[in-house]
Amino acid sequence: MSQIQKGILAPVPPLARYLSFTITPGMNPAGSLRNLCKLADGDKTVVGLGQSLVCALGREVPGLEVFPSCAAPGLDVPSTPVSLWCWLRGDDRGELIHRARAIIESVAPILQLQHTIDGFRYKSGFDLSGYEDGTENPKAAAAVKAAIVTGQGTGLDGGSFVAVQQWVHDLNMFEAMTTKEQDRTIGRRKRDNKELGNAPASAHVKRTAQESFDPAAFIVRRSMPWADVYRAGLVFVAFGNSFDAFDALLRRMVGAEDGIVDALFAFTRPISGSYFWCPPMDKGHLDLRWLGT
Repeated sequence: MSQIQKGILAPVPPLARYLSFTITPGMNPAGSLRNLCKLADGDKTVVGLGQSLVCALGREVPGLEVFPSCAAPGLDVPSTPVSLWCWLRGDDRGELIHRARAIIESVAPILQLQHTIDGFRYKSGFDLSGYEDGTENPKAAAAVKAAIVTGQGTGLDGGSFVAVQQWVHDLNMFEAMTTKEQDRTIGRRKRDNKELGNAPASAHVKRTAQESFDPAAFIVRRSMPWADVYRAGLVFVAFGNSFDAFDALLRRMVGAEDGIVDALFAFTRPISGSYFWCPPMDKGHLDLRWLGT
């Protein structure tokens, strides 16, 4: 367990700040990563590296790829790859701001901040739609098995892969639905979180039932709501020992298998999509030996 970035398996915090960075063209990011290692503990700050960053170091991480763009009638799931992703976890917004400033300064000018999102925990871990998020998350040893890489050797074991999407909800549209329509969209009853036995095939719970895939598509979700002055939604964060499970879930959501599109798209859409490799830890610091850094 000492090899794992602890924040991956920890419960979602009260507050979060997500930072995304791109590489300055023609620059070597090795020094910036070494600076980042001094600040990232894997617990309060979880770090993911994009394929472009790994390639800039002349290396390759087995299983790391670019997020796939896909489409279904009337909707697009975009691919918006970036080089570096930092998930800052905490309970004091001011502290998160200062930690973010320190990280931004430590990796500049080689890595440039592209996007910042502030997240928060709603109730005990709910989506802004009012439904509990991550109900089917694997627990304990099952979570480790689903999220953490093993059997690949030093510098890889203890790592993870993460899919990150920013979703924008149309809450007015959702609230205009009846409670029954909302429940049938999600596939659960809002009042008690019980799965509907007669939910339609398009219900989100049915589309993404992890045990219904072959092999089973278990992921560890650590999503959090976000909001600004005009919009609100969910930062979807899903960790896995590879991207296979998430790829399978996404394909089914857009109806690639059977033409049935997830009802979730009736009130929310993703505006970004990125894949990252989360390195393991070694003696309290990011283990970047696989990258020669």
